[in-house]
Amino acid sequence: MKKNIRFGVVALALAGMAGLGYYAYTANRSPATGPAAPSAAPGKPGGAPGPGFPTAVEAARVTASNFVDDVTAVGTLKSNESVVLRPEVAGRVAAIGFKDGAVVPKGVELVSLDAAIQQAELQQAKATLALAKSSYERNVELLGKKFLSQQALDTSAATLKVQEAAVQLAEAKLAKTRVKAPFRGMVGLRNVSVGDYVKEGQDLINIEDIGTLRVDFKLPETYLGRLNKGQAVEVATDARPGERFKAQLDAIDPLVDQGGRAIAARARLDNAAGKLRPGMFVRVRLVFGERQGVLMMPEQAVVPGGQPAVFKVVDGKAKLAKVKLGVRRAALVEVTEGLAEGDVVVTAGQLKIKEGAAVRPVGDGAPPATGSAPAAPAGMAAGK
Repeated sequence: MKKNIRFGVVALALAGMAGLGYYAYTANRSPATGPAAPSAAPGKPGGAPGPGFPTAVEAARVTASNFVDDVTAVGTLKSNESVVLRPEVAGRVAAIGFKDGAVVPKGVELVSLDAAIQQAELQQAKATLALAKSSYERNVELLGKKFLSQQALDTSAATLKVQEAAVQLAEAKLAKTRVKAPFRGMVGLRNVSVGDYVKEGQDLINIEDIGTLRVDFKLPETYLGRLNKGQAVEVATDARPGERFKAQLDAIDPLVDQGGRAIAARARLDNAAGKLRPGMFVRVRLVFGERQGVLMMPEQAVVPGGQPAVFKVVDGKAKLAKVKLGVRRAALVEVTEGLAEGDVVVTAGQLKIKEGAAVRPVGDGAPPATGSAPAAPAGMAAGK
């Protein structure tokens, strides 16, 4: 009995599922009720644009202006001459002959080391030299009287030369205890005091010639053929805003940096007023010349591809024009051939158009407004 009831329930469930499937099948195949919506006519409002409908593109005009041909770079100021003075011998500091930050002349004694031993050695060498000289002169007289051989005279002459060299050596050792300024310049901040014991090669003081400064900077290798010694260079620094300093290109490194393909150049700047200091960061500007009536257009007008080209708007249609480009500056590019002043070029939307396509320029290249509203179609003005 229970077995029959279970079979009946299963059969009823299967029949229900089959009925639901048939209903879903027939409902999906039944045609949609109601009339179909009419499609918008081409060229009418709400429909797709017709074949002659103009495409809106951004455009700009080619303008002629005065152009300053220059290049900018960043650089560093360096002293005309710079050195860190170090003693060649060890010793105790006996005297310091300068004040920190002072300008000192060439040859002035800046630091003196204790030279008692060197002075004693010099006196000893001079005394020995005097004795050798006296002996040599006496031997010369004896040789003239035939009381001395030539060999003995030669020996005394050699001894005299040895003692002369010994005096020169003692004088050189004494001179090395005095550290002098190798050129006129400004001394820095000293690192030692009187009484300090310094080793040979230890840093004592730096001296800088800042009356003339060197300006070191780098430029791309493409400017190699335009650089010439003596060109005017303008230097500016954040430490003195608003001021410009004049310099001249002094030297160009013959070796191009392989890593960055850059040329190292150096200019010289007169710093007699002392406004600038070595180590400062500066901005460098080289002016190659100024040209009149240079045609310029936005860079984005150039169509991506091989030979440079732009879309020019002529009588409401796009015309592909091949151009030759020059220098680029501030999102503008120079046009040397292919366009004239006042031409309208497409700056955005080039991928949507092709040769001969109808276009409607907007932006800077849009046609000027006439100031009057377009006439309404007949019947609209009367409310018909």
